[in-house]
Amino acid sequence: MIPKNYTSEGIVLARKNYSEADRILIVFSEKYGKLSLLAKGVRRLKSRKRAHVEIFNRINFSATSGKGLDIITEAEVIDTFSDIKNNLKKVTVAYFFAEVTGRMIREGESHPEVYRNLRLFLEKLRTKELLKSVRKEYIFIILVSLGFWPQDKNLSDPDRVLDEILERPQSSARVGKRLLM
Repeated sequence: MIPKNYTSEGIVLARKNYSEADRILIVFSEKYGKLSLLAKGVRRLKSRKRAHVEIFNRINFSATSGKGLDIITEAEVIDTFSDIKNNLKKVTVAYFFAEVTGRMIREGESHPEVYRNLRLFLEKLRTKELLKSVRKEYIFIILVSLGFWPQDKNLSDPDRVLDEILERPQSSARVGKRLLM
């Protein structure tokens, strides 16, 4: 169970505009798993948290449990992965990682191994040039980590297996396959 006030490290997987100046963040945290957090006032030009809560940022954050969504009270950037964000092919693969992770993990379930792997693969994106192999390797690792695939068995078509488990194709996968050809 999540305490009333909590702090953790996390990676911002997605964000949605909410209300006039707020944003809903989907954060995959090390301690508490996938969380939906409300960042109040973050879309205002003078907001101090504005740059900290961008997608793919690795952050230290504090949050408070609310009646509906938990509210993020503080955020500090650990890593922005700016070198990934400046490369279209790499950012496409990073979006794929975020989408797969967000769909495979249920809200509030803690998966420290998956968090470490996501962080590791975002680091790999910085240096790797064979993005197709990194993408397939990530699918294999997340399927094994969550118990959907045996570790010692070869995975010949990771996209097909992933689509069967999620029961629908990934939207970022279609774009990514075209870019990575």
